[in-house]
Amino acid sequence: MTDLRTIETTPIRTPRNDRPDKPRKPWRRLLSLYSSGVGRKYVMALSGLAIVGFVIVHLVGTLKIFLGPEETNAYGEALRNLGEHLVPPKHVLWIFRIGLIAAFSVHIHAAFSLDRRNRKARGAGRRLSRQEHIASTYASRTMLWSGVIVGLFIIFHLADLTWGATNPDFVHGDAYANQIASFQTPWISAIYLVAVGALSMHLFHGLWSVFQSVGATPTALDERSKRRLAMAVSGGIGVGYASMPIAVLTGIIG
Repeated sequence: MTDLRTIETTPIRTPRNDRPDKPRKPWRRLLSLYSSGVGRKYVMALSGLAIVGFVIVHLVGTLKIFLGPEETNAYGEALRNLGEHLVPPKHVLWIFRIGLIAAFSVHIHAAFSLDRRNRKARGAGRRLSRQEHIASTYASRTMLWSGVIVGLFIIFHLADLTWGATNPDFVHGDAYANQIASFQTPWISAIYLVAVGALSMHLFHGLWSVFQSVGATPTALDERSKRRLAMAVSGGIGVGYASMPIAVLTGIIG
């Protein structure tokens, strides 16, 4: 006969699968989202938009080279003294730089991890079919390589105009003279133009595909509009950046 006292005092064990899940910490949720293909597409799209914003703002500032040395150097000084009444010089600038480094880092990692996942799903050694090859644009097929070229160029750009490592006439704080000295060197201008071409292709495909990355399903008309908008923005950015070394090489400025 069963002892009732045993029934009353014996704790009831809930099966592990039936226990309520503990709420996960926010950083674990973010890691879980990022580990999925959809999450990485979101991250790549959002970080890409942040980078595009920087590229446009940077272009507007560097185009001041056409206004002469005073405007160009005043722009450089303003960047170094952002928030000067609240924090020491360059502190705000470094906050933006760290944010950009983070955006570039997650963008690159998401891109390479998604490419590796796609190759694994497609099968080792399998090439695109003729239909898949036609459907993909040249910009999309070279997306990773154009990104690598742009990444290497950023390092060269910093060495050239921020650190002065590749510029024999570098003068700290004289942004106008440093740009003129660099662009008057044909091989440096050639590197800039190649990088601008890679950047334009990368931006074109990135802007065109950003809506698919966040799950939108546009109509055929919207698709054409997206292509035209992406081409206009990427082409305008490319022309803007390319105009500076070309203007210096041809003697229009300098």
